[in-house]
Amino acid sequence: MDNETQNQKRDYLLPVSIVIAGLLIAGAWVYSTGLKYGKIEPGQLTGQVAEKISPAEENNFKLPDSEDHILGSLDAPVKIVEYSDLECPFCKTFQQTMRRMMSEYGKDGKVAWIYRHYPLEQLHPKAKQSAIASECAGELGGNEKFWAYIDKYYEITPANNEIDLAELPRIAKEIGLDQSRFETCLNSGKYGQKIEDSIKDALAAGAQGTPYSLIITKDGAKVPISGAQPYENVKFLLEQVLR
Repeated sequence: MDNETQNQKRDYLLPVSIVIAGLLIAGAWVYSTGLKYGKIEPGQLTGQVAEKISPAEENNFKLPDSEDHILGSLDAPVKIVEYSDLECPFCKTFQQTMRRMMSEYGKDGKVAWIYRHYPLEQLHPKAKQSAIASECAGELGGNEKFWAYIDKYYEITPANNEIDLAELPRIAKEIGLDQSRFETCLNSGKYGQKIEDSIKDALAAGAQGTPYSLIITKDGAKVPISGAQPYENVKFLLEQVLR
């Protein structure tokens, strides 16, 4: 077999092996926990998803751009787009996984992390208001304060819709934002539509619960991460993609 044929075979097999590995990891996690995402039983939201998107639209989600909340660079060879619910306990756990991942792979520009909102209001009615609050933090303090708000929120929330919404402006003040301006933004409801658009985008990406993430490779391939996968599993997938 000549070198060109060997290279073609290798280039074909690598994406396939990554997808198979991802499916094996996701399947093992679902089997061991009895849950696919968050607190949602497998198939619970199937009807809701089917009503909002058709199979042809599943991959027509918004590609990362400068309007996103990004840790890292848009020029990174690998991007992880996470759809998250601030009141989901599994998202809270996955936040730590992603922070660890970025400390290892983000510092040298290999990976960028994109955070998008997917509040599951049927489970966590307070989650949408919390998502709006994080957008107000981003408006007042830029990308740095958006991520600071997300981190602090996960630090204090009991999760499962038990956050006291009176904490939202207090978090803003704690991370150094003007509390009065923050409350004006929060009470305006100006980011409600943005959150709705993000929910539609999550559904278009194939999300049925939270957290749900997509690894996007430099050649445009998409590898799903379903649920709060542990660090070792996400690291394994990233190593395969980066290789």
